[in-house]
Amino acid sequence: MKSLAHVFDPPFRLSRPQDALVPVIVNSPHSGAFYPESFLKSARLDALCLRRSEDAHVAELFAAAPNLGAPLLQACFPRAFLDVNREPWELDPAMFDGPLPPFANTSSIRVAAGLGTIPRVVSEFVEIYKDKLSPAEAEARILQLYFPYHAALSRLADDMLAHFGAVLLLDCHSMPTSAAAGGLTQSRHRPDVVLGDRHGSACSAMITATLESLFAAQGLKVARNRPYAGGFITQTHGKPRQGRHAIQIEICRSLYMDETTLAKTDGFEPLRTALTVVMQGMFTSLAPLLMPAGLAAE
Repeated sequence: MKSLAHVFDPPFRLSRPQDALVPVIVNSPHSGAFYPESFLKSARLDALCLRRSEDAHVAELFAAAPNLGAPLLQACFPRAFLDVNREPWELDPAMFDGPLPPFANTSSIRVAAGLGTIPRVVSEFVEIYKDKLSPAEAEARILQLYFPYHAALSRLADDMLAHFGAVLLLDCHSMPTSAAAGGLTQSRHRPDVVLGDRHGSACSAMITATLESLFAAQGLKVARNRPYAGGFITQTHGKPRQGRHAIQIEICRSLYMDETTLAKTDGFEPLRTALTVVMQGMFTSLAPLLMPAGLAAE
């Protein structure tokens, strides 16, 4: 099997600031938009349908992070191919033509929904593959893409913790308008942004409140933990008592793109400007809190 590191060249991008000015990592794990020909041939869906699971343009929305002093990490492989916001071996045995490793988690609610480490469906719950995959294919994706991505993210977090004494991970995503509305048809009830801090367990309340205020100051409606409380990345990196904070940020897609064609709309640039202001305000707010006793406070 061809090395996936060569298929996805590079598998992920890390944009570093000239100087690391703040203990913050901005992460975009679902905005990868390169779909290999071999993957497209194996799918029963066309490229546009596959992209419905993608957090299209999210890395661009947060592209100012390095200029503000924080690294930006983004996956180049698409979420429909491999989802790094899951456990490493969260796999559906029905997708494969042979036995999976005995340590694979085959019974999680995400696997049941078809949204494991290697998804079975796109966001509309439409099956991706024409045929079953080999267990070797799953192993290749996980060993060659998943683990290197998480290793890079962990190195960044460890280095920042060592340098600053604390670290904050902003895990950036987008959400369909239907999910943001939670079944409500009236837009006034729909949040523009959902902040997921695992109900306070992954990030200090002070940081969540500061982010909420900064988004609200930009005229954006904010909700906490509903319908998204934070996934595997937030759970793994959010350990406030150790000086490690993580929060998931979900942006409503209708604010900046056409959800059918995925094309940017006139709202894209104003939203990118607003998010840059939010990041700048967050980073400035953290400046007096670089010591562990400040950032790690409960």
